Amino acid sequence: MNKERLLERFLKYVRIDSPTKEERDFALVLMEELTALGLEVTMDDAGEKTGSNSGNLIAKLSGDKERRSILFSAHMDTVSPGRGIKPVIKDGTIWSDGTTILGGDDKAGIAAVMEALTVLKEEGLPHGDIEVIFTIFEEGGLFGAKNLNYSNLKSKLGFVLDSGGDPGDIIVQGPAQNKIDVTFIGREAHAGVAPEQGISAVMMAAEAISNMKLLRIDEETTANIGAILGGGPTNIVTKEVKFFAEARSLSDEKLKVQSDHMVACCVEAAKKFGGEVLTSVENAYGAFSIPVDHEAVKMVEEACKELSIKTRTTTSGGGSDTNILNQNGIYAVNLGIGERKPHTLEEHLHIKDLEDTARIVLELMKKA
Repeated sequence: MNKERLLERFLKYVRIDSPTKEERDFALVLMEELTALGLEVTMDDAGEKTGSNSGNLIAKLSGDKERRSILFSAHMDTVSPGRGIKPVIKDGTIWSDGTTILGGDDKAGIAAVMEALTVLKEEGLPHGDIEVIFTIFEEGGLFGAKNLNYSNLKSKLGFVLDSGGDPGDIIVQGPAQNKIDVTFIGREAHAGVAPEQGISAVMMAAEAISNMKLLRIDEETTANIGAILGGGPTNIVTKEVKFFAEARSLSDEKLKVQSDHMVACCVEAAKKFGGEVLTSVENAYGAFSIPVDHEAVKMVEEACKELSIKTRTTTSGGGSDTNILNQNGIYAVNLGIGERKPHTLEEHLHIKDLEDTARIVLELMKKA
């Protein structure tokens, strides 16, 4: 592995703006690099379906058909503020200049995959078929992965490079998420002249939320109210209030129980005050759970053992493309890439972690 090249590659990538739904400039760079490495590269039509200016990239490297076919995945988009990123290196750690994110989520994962592919070609190392997916629109809904055509993929083992843990961390469980949208409808009245003629949507929403079990429910389940919208002049009883919530759980049964509980609180509140309520519950993604003795986990453990990198199997409270891959028949785990404080202006990445991630990816490719 060429450490200097890996670092320069990462710095180059984060300097290319690729906010969600505007990934095309970065995608074109990656297409050129992947093609130069001998991979067959296509861009799908996920952008047309999601409103992005780019599609997902699907790249395939043919190998020994007697060996395993494996897949690597990372996402090209970054959160805001992510334009004009200026990476700064201090004491072996890469930061932004403090005005933007760094973009290591998920360009550290992409850089690691690209460096491993480069070494694979340079050294002529034997390998099985390798498939690489670089997705769009991961942030905010996993929409790139949701709109991928999985019938075009051969691999049944996958490795997602998109976890903030240490290199060697193996995420084997991730929660399902329901999005819950609620609208309370009351009746307007003059708040100073005839308030008793009104039905306050604010009071209905307050009643519902105050009766909900929220935040940490148990070791597998969480719930949160993200935003409340509504209201107007103080002299008018508010007719309409909306709020947007979520529930997550590693257990499908517990997710349903929590979601039903939140909806029931809303129905009871509307009934109490004589108003109406509209509720919508949408499953954003399903949970995944990979046994710790699964082939995908064992491959990572064996690769890390070769590199003297400590491993740890763990769970995640967030969603990632890993959820969608598993829903579509690919047994995938999410791997730690060393990202620290992602989605913040304090985001940073230790160069050693970037190097270790690339080493792990290369070792996995050699074991395919």
